[in-house]
Amino acid sequence: MSTEKTYTEEIPITGEELLGKVKELMHAGNIRRVIICNQDGRTLIDIPLTIGVVGVLMAPQLAAIGAIAALLGNGSILVEKVEE
Repeated sequence: MSTEKTYTEEIPITGEELLGKVKELMHAGNIRRVIICNQDGRTLIDIPLTIGVVGVLMAPQLAAIGAIAALLGNGSILVEKVEE
């Protein structure tokens, strides 16, 4: 029986770095959710990630992230990680 511990990490980011960092996080195996916030802490997009949902199924979310990146000056990414 395995118990999972979930914790959140906040990563400060600029609009230019956003899409690349989100793609990097999506390929990490222990990420459950990615939340993109503006500099005021307001949530812009909340992306739940499940095991194996990368690629074609993530294309609409990546397009939305690209649009947000164009508008985002500074902000942060909240990453919900699972530790087994």
